[in-house]
Amino acid sequence: MSDGSPPAQAAAGIPRTPGRSAVVVGGGLAGITAALALADAGVRVTLLEGRPRLGGLAFSFQRGELTVDNGQHVYLRCCTAYRWFLDRIEGAALAPLQDRLDVPVVDVAKPEGRRLGRLRRDPLPVPLHLGRSLAAYPHLSLAERAAVGRAAFALKGLDLADPALDTQDFGSWLAAHGQSARAIEALWDLVGVATLNAVAGDASLGLAAMVFKTGLLSGPGAADIGWAHVPLGELHDRLARKALDSAGVRTEVRTRVTSILHNENGAWSVQVPGETLSADAVVLAVPQREARELLPPGALDAPERLLEIGTAPILNVHVVYDRKVLARPFLAALGTPVQWVFDRTHASGLAAGQYLALSQSAAQDEIDLPVSELRERYLPELRRLIPGTRAAEVLDFFVTRERTATFAPTPGVGRLRPGARTKSPGLYLAGAWTATGWPATMESAVRSGVSAADAALGALGRPRPRHLFEFEEAA
Repeated sequence: MSDGSPPAQAAAGIPRTPGRSAVVVGGGLAGITAALALADAGVRVTLLEGRPRLGGLAFSFQRGELTVDNGQHVYLRCCTAYRWFLDRIEGAALAPLQDRLDVPVVDVAKPEGRRLGRLRRDPLPVPLHLGRSLAAYPHLSLAERAAVGRAAFALKGLDLADPALDTQDFGSWLAAHGQSARAIEALWDLVGVATLNAVAGDASLGLAAMVFKTGLLSGPGAADIGWAHVPLGELHDRLARKALDSAGVRTEVRTRVTSILHNENGAWSVQVPGETLSADAVVLAVPQREARELLPPGALDAPERLLEIGTAPILNVHVVYDRKVLARPFLAALGTPVQWVFDRTHASGLAAGQYLALSQSAAQDEIDLPVSELRERYLPELRRLIPGTRAAEVLDFFVTRERTATFAPTPGVGRLRPGARTKSPGLYLAGAWTATGWPATMESAVRSGVSAADAALGALGRPRPRHLFEFEEAA
């Protein structure tokens, strides 16, 4: 799948060193990032993925003529590592950012009917950039809006390096800072559930503070939203594989690793069906339970802690209508089980009608419900939320379920998340669940891949590719 261009490391003047090799296990964003970074530094890399495609939990599949994303994924302007990743695979133009944060929020709980509010920023310095939007936000009372402002200032003063934050839950902190149940629902959880995959009461204060401080209080444009205008597979599989091929990475899909052994000569042996690969370094970029199964004895002091990192589900509801029913690219909802609705018509290749995708985070109560029950639940809610659906015919209704979509960001999870380095020389960990400081997002996955590659390059005596850490300067 190479495009015929010279490998990235050759173009950068970095010679390939035959004696330095690495195997990356896992072809999600963390593994792809680690493989690209190592190859760009002149390391001979093999990437192994058990599935038939790359992309991990951010992928696409075919349903008839539709190209469907398994779930709606977005990123923010402050996600500098994922933006670097998009640039590296030449996909940034396919997943553009908003010019300016603008989130329509529709409340259908009021007796007088649906009411539209907006969360948008002005071209002013922090925190004034959100001042006018908050002051006019119709889903909170004047007193609640004032209390939100005071809580935001208190949040800005928290020290993210304080480990005590990870022992507290965000909901209790919000209540202690004067936030009503309505304010938590209509503002804090509106953002937090989508980014943390947990309601405030179930989320670590440390992770929640990181999300809000970085996304809303670090810079005027930090929370501007970006999303793929093409299927995720176009980015995370086709373009990623093209970048890997151009960098000289050997990529093998449908290849499941059965064991990893450290040899007496210091090299690593990676066993796959029918072949044993030898490498100077191995990056394990797989989910925590799979990593635990593959880790050799002694690699971590307490490997059983990986099994204590819980998981949280995300449910995605997909509805195809016979006509256009929503004029906006997306909206958020209150007063209804519906959380976020995105228009995926163009990206899916749908020729007529409209295709809406509902992203339902923290979906523990619904993840295993039958499709018929979900249909009965969500179609009436869409009629309440989007008037255009009331006269439209539903042409297709289906769901995708990611039961272990993210790690659960519960209080105390920080002490369970390991760093990139293990106690076994040459063995490194990557994945959104590792100690990146971020919740389980695409940003966290890419950052983990960079950290693992950086650690491996240091041990292998290879120079850092200059472009690899450009995103740190943009943060």
